Amino acid sequence: MSSEKEQGKAFDFRLFKRVFEFTKPYRPIFWLVAFVAIFLAGFAVLTPILVRQIINTALPESSLELLTLLVLVMGGVLLGQVLCQLSFNYFANLLGESVIKDLRIKLFKKMIGFKMTYFDNSSIGVLVTRAVADMQRIGEIFSQGFFVIVSDLLKMLAGAFVMIYINWKLALIVFAILPIILIATRLFQQAMKVAFIEVRSQVSNLNSFVQERIAGMKIVQLFNREEIEKEKFRSINEKHQNAWLKTVWYNSIFFPIAEISYSIGIGLVVYFGVVQNLDNQLLNDTGSIFAFFFLMDLLFRPLRQIADKFNTLQMGMVAANRVFKILDTDSHIDDSGTILKEEVEGDIQFKDVHFGYVENEEVLHGISFDVKVGETIAIVGATGAGKSTIINLLNRFYEISSGSISIDGTDIRDFKLHSLRSHIAVVLQDVFLFADTIKSNISLQDKSISLEIIKAAAKEIGVHEFISRLPGGFDYNVKERGTMLSSGQRQLIAFLRAYVSNPSILVLDEATSSIDTYSEQLIQQATAKITEGRTSIVIAHRLATIVKADKILVMEAGKIVESGTHKQLLKKGGYYSDLYEAQFMVEEVA
Repeated sequence: MSSEKEQGKAFDFRLFKRVFEFTKPYRPIFWLVAFVAIFLAGFAVLTPILVRQIINTALPESSLELLTLLVLVMGGVLLGQVLCQLSFNYFANLLGESVIKDLRIKLFKKMIGFKMTYFDNSSIGVLVTRAVADMQRIGEIFSQGFFVIVSDLLKMLAGAFVMIYINWKLALIVFAILPIILIATRLFQQAMKVAFIEVRSQVSNLNSFVQERIAGMKIVQLFNREEIEKEKFRSINEKHQNAWLKTVWYNSIFFPIAEISYSIGIGLVVYFGVVQNLDNQLLNDTGSIFAFFFLMDLLFRPLRQIADKFNTLQMGMVAANRVFKILDTDSHIDDSGTILKEEVEGDIQFKDVHFGYVENEEVLHGISFDVKVGETIAIVGATGAGKSTIINLLNRFYEISSGSISIDGTDIRDFKLHSLRSHIAVVLQDVFLFADTIKSNISLQDKSISLEIIKAAAKEIGVHEFISRLPGGFDYNVKERGTMLSSGQRQLIAFLRAYVSNPSILVLDEATSSIDTYSEQLIQQATAKITEGRTSIVIAHRLATIVKADKILVMEAGKIVESGTHKQLLKKGGYYSDLYEAQFMVEEVA
């Protein structure tokens, strides 16, 4: 794929058509703006015509009545022009904002349906740019681009016809200058297209860099990387600045050329108009020269603005191409299943499951195991053994390469995705909390989960006291990513969130690692409560937390190498026994 194709074409009519499809729900506004643009062109040429009449007729005849009438008409024309311009600006912006509102919703809906693989390989900063900054550029296609260009072209066309009607000789002189500006405009447009593509690229890079460094500020400061990151930022910022300076440079060249051409045109009109007057060819028609001043401004000023508005149009099309590239991305989990179940028992079966995050690089090599209803199984193994991958596949965050995963004897691909995930609750090691209240983070805006339900559940699993001690209790705002809480407190909130969802299958992924002793005791109590009567899968590095599991699966390099109860595995004296003894010795030393 060529670079131009990836970044969008200035006159890609297929892309134009696709953008304009989003105007269908707002066609009355669309046509209103179009008709107002026509009226603006009409009002624009009426003013120079009236000026010509005043100078050629009302003043020579010293007719106060005619002069008053013409002035009043001109006042009406100016009033109509102002009202049309106000309507044009408002409704063009309304159309643009309405389109990007719908497009942004569609984009967000698309993104939240992507596979986890897509987010694994994408920059968050770039996606934010697409959903925010690029959307505004698309809105400007309507508010500052397409309709303004159409309006200006209509004004130029109307002005040209009036010029020819008034004096075709002077009109030809003016038209002879136009190729200079047209050539300059074309060269300007080509140069600005390249410059704007670079600007959008550097904006994305800048957003991505800032987002990542802010998110990872603790690492930056812990490892004293402030100066290094500052230099990297300076380099990226300079590239961003240079990209914008290119656009400034091209503007600095083009607009003086346009102004000089306009000034030359005025000079030629005055000179040849006076010559014709001297030859009595324009006797008593001085008003035509004045009318030409207005008409030339009507011709040249829109031409200069069109170049500028065309730049806005280009930036909007580049942004649209990037947004549509995301919309066209086929990276969603197939949700063609038809089974909707209000309840499931929780019987889980993995049968010869193969999977790899990257093609031809398997992470799981033929995993098979069963979890009976109400059982608690534990999965242990070194980092990278594939423990968390099993959880990702159970929730269908990724699609397996081969084999099958079933719940209650039904392949999980036959479930509607929403139905499948509604029966599974996961508590992760790295708990994510939104910048909202504890109540909202627990209910996740589910209106069926009331505060009374949350409080009752908190008391059942033993976390009500800790939450009540916080300022505002359940209305306490945990800020972004839950930074106002300790890691142990975030884990407890995650346990409560899982519990109130009343799942049939519970997954605890490293849920008791990296927390203090007190929090661990609370979590152990919460674990005992929420696993009661539920099929549970527990992934843990700390083997002491899973000694009571009904079954323990030991994984190594994407395979299950041992399985059994804690006592059975210790008796075998294999991998699990060695792992347990090594961890026990470390804890004893600690």
